Amino acid sequence: MSTKLLRHISFIGIGLYLLALIVISVAFHEHALQLKWMLWGIGEVLFFFLLTAIFYPRWKADETKHFKWKVFLVAFVIRGLYAFLVAYYYYYGTGKAFELGAGDSIFYHSTAAYLSRCVRHGYVSYIFKYLNAYTMGWSDQGYTLWLTLIYTIFGPSLLTPRLLKALMSAYLCIVVYKLGSRTFGERAGRLAAVMMVFTPILVQSCGLHTKEMEMIFLSILALERMDNLIRSKKYNFWNIFSPILFTALTFGFRTIIGMCLIFAFLVFVMLSSKELVSKKTKIITIASVVIVFFAFLLSPVGREMKIINRLKFTDLHYQSDKYESMGMKHGQLAQSWILAPGAFVLPLAPMVEEAPDHNKMIHGSTYVTNFVAFFAMLAIVIAFRQKKWRDFSLLGAYELSYLAIIMFSFAANSERFHEPVVPLIMLTGAYAMTHLRRKDLKIFYLYCGLLFVALVVWNWLKLSARGMV
Repeated sequence: MSTKLLRHISFIGIGLYLLALIVISVAFHEHALQLKWMLWGIGEVLFFFLLTAIFYPRWKADETKHFKWKVFLVAFVIRGLYAFLVAYYYYYGTGKAFELGAGDSIFYHSTAAYLSRCVRHGYVSYIFKYLNAYTMGWSDQGYTLWLTLIYTIFGPSLLTPRLLKALMSAYLCIVVYKLGSRTFGERAGRLAAVMMVFTPILVQSCGLHTKEMEMIFLSILALERMDNLIRSKKYNFWNIFSPILFTALTFGFRTIIGMCLIFAFLVFVMLSSKELVSKKTKIITIASVVIVFFAFLLSPVGREMKIINRLKFTDLHYQSDKYESMGMKHGQLAQSWILAPGAFVLPLAPMVEEAPDHNKMIHGSTYVTNFVAFFAMLAIVIAFRQKKWRDFSLLGAYELSYLAIIMFSFAANSERFHEPVVPLIMLTGAYAMTHLRRKDLKIFYLYCGLLFVALVVWNWLKLSARGMV
């Protein structure tokens, strides 16, 4: 990808955001964002677009070892610094070093602090009692146990797990580079890695006490290990065991991620060429995956999945019913079958005051994902156009299956639940950017116009639903 084209895309990204923010703030001036939220958003957008456009041309020709070292070091410094500073930002703003409107974070922290005290005083059995009686489900146990381990070793400091998140997030950039360069080539892998360094939501996740960063790290690492297993054709113990281990661990954070990983691996093996996976290997692998799948279904994880499916993933009117119960208008537009076509793009950035403080604080980060989503969707077209859809099958199967489940669930409009696919949006987006044609740019300009209109309408709907416009 040429430096000129990258700067052109970055300039449009910044300009579109500023235009939308100005128009929405003027049109709905009584409900315009406070200046502090505007500054956060502007900072997030400039951080991503400007720094990606500056550092990619400088790093793209570096020797591989030096490139990876620069990516990791810069990413870790940025994330570590942010985790440290934002804790004080939260503390001076709210009196607590937790994110704005924190709920789950406080629950995880207090539970892990209690369990770590039990361990230090020799009451390890309390952990098993807790797991059997007081958790919200299997998919909430992994993060609580992880925090308990950290607190037991280092004490109940809020900063320690966040610095570990910074370490994970920084290494995640290297994982994406490895996955991208093997799947789409060196150029796409390097651009994806640089974009990951400056993806604002992946930096901001390091300053939260929620489970998203660990969940993202494990899921992308599992995908990378799956890809390495098949492409390397080295079926040694670690190559086979590592994807199983990382996939299994994801079930402790969000069960549907683990199931989507198993599904993606199955699709990847089935669609791989004979040169990559022999017929015999396919049969053995598919049989093994099916056995593992049924083993999960018969385990406590499987029982929880059935409960979650019944309560949260079968009612396609969940969102509309929720809005109706709150007395809000336009609830019929929130039905899953209407929202599903926008799976890659949603939720759109909130640019009015009628939104939770945390969402307003990260609205620029949300916009970045809204913008890059075009290239992630275009990547599917390019993969078929270049007859590389087999290479795309692992990432595509995971990304599409996860988004499909989320869109037909209670979490269709929840930013947190869309975060696990952000690294893949960046990776597939980088692939599309490095293979753009002139005709693709015309579609891109059209998308920018549609995104601008969508942002205005989205924020109007937020106000109109509450009877404010």
